[in-house]
Amino acid sequence: MIAAAAAGALLLTGGVTAVANAVAPAGTPVAAPVKVAADVLPAPENVVAQNRISVGASSKAVNAALAKCQADKLPFVTVALVDRFGTVQALLRGDNAAEHTIEAAKQKAYTAAAFGAPTSELAKRINGNGPSIADLPGTLFLPGGVPLKVNGVSVAGIGVGGAPDGALDEACATAGADALAAAAK
Repeated sequence: MIAAAAAGALLLTGGVTAVANAVAPAGTPVAAPVKVAADVLPAPENVVAQNRISVGASSKAVNAALAKCQADKLPFVTVALVDRFGTVQALLRGDNAAEHTIEAAKQKAYTAAAFGAPTSELAKRINGNGPSIADLPGTLFLPGGVPLKVNGVSVAGIGVGGAPDGALDEACATAGADALAAAAK
């Protein structure tokens, strides 16, 4: 195959590898296309659809949360909206927000989304004796994260990090969630 590729151009299209006779003289045999991968189409019942917050709604939520923080004289926060798996859908870093606020906002948002509850409520469930849910990687059990639910099911979370008190972070995150709720009515 490599020798054939040297004689012509190697084409990769649609899961099929073929060699185009671009340089070889006419009449020179070219290797036949070889199938390298099969298209697999799983049955519809084996595919799971996932609900996600749209980019427009994500933008609306993080902007509303940051606007609340700015109105409360807290311009140095970061706001993150993540899906329930922790993938960032929108992130706004306020003026002069420190680097750690980015991770704090993402982790609070993920924690709220994954557990379907505000991080302030989840923080109350943690005790100081031995391992707990707070030991799970990527989570942060401090106030400032709220879940976004559709028909009672958590599909995303919005988190804020950087205010001097987690209750202030959570008030801003709640403002972002409320902006989506108001738009849905």
